[in-house]
Amino acid sequence: MSHAFVLDHVTYTYPGRDKPAVLDLSLEILEGKTTVLLGPNGAGKSTLMDLLLRWRKPETGSITLFGQQLESYTKRKLGQTVSLVPQEEGSRFSFTVLEYVLFGRSPYLHELASPTKGDIRIAYDSIRQVGIESIAHRSITTLSGGEHQLLLLARALAQQPKVLLLDEPTSSLDPGNTAKVVKILRHLSQQGITLFFTTHDPSVAAECAHQIAMIAKSSLLFSGRVEDGLSSSTLSKLYGTPMETFLHSGNLVVTRIH
Repeated sequence: MSHAFVLDHVTYTYPGRDKPAVLDLSLEILEGKTTVLLGPNGAGKSTLMDLLLRWRKPETGSITLFGQQLESYTKRKLGQTVSLVPQEEGSRFSFTVLEYVLFGRSPYLHELASPTKGDIRIAYDSIRQVGIESIAHRSITTLSGGEHQLLLLARALAQQPKVLLLDEPTSSLDPGNTAKVVKILRHLSQQGITLFFTTHDPSVAAECAHQIAMIAKSSLLFSGRVEDGLSSSTLSKLYGTPMETFLHSGNLVVTRIH
């Protein structure tokens, strides 16, 4: 089975700190599959995401993307291959939804060039894919939390990525919008896009993941099958507190044992 990202014994320490934020971490992210990363706050999830985006460079170890060293990618080529849906992103400017999504076409445009008709078509297609075509010409300053999350997802899709990274994509959403995002993520996976996202919600992982990875105290705790990663014993070890999992109407329910 081919891989999108492969991390080989990666370590990273923030300047001025003694303890690594990521320590000797090796992980394979399968191409065309959904890998979900779980871990407590401060475990190193955000740092790992930064490393995959090449916002930070490993002190030791290596990262490859589709068999090539990540550092060998030009900024333009990396932007055409990997896109990010951040947890949140504010803007003081009153762009319309379409104008904002068009920023996702930046890796394909030369400096100061205007979007072409083809770029606009791709942006519209991305907007339709996440179901917000009815607000395409609204100001982004008027959007609800759920609409804004779908906006960020549409912008990332406008990059036409092979790999989509998402940082806590459902963390601030109500159950209705969470279900909507989960449905979209599952559809994107069916299209063959490689998905890698962080979450604190094991039930979201259960609905989307082909593979589970877990990070705790800067190191990889687990990587493997969903049913093994989302067991009571593995989750209890990850979060350092007794957890119990069970199925209810086909859905995973996770509770903390008091």
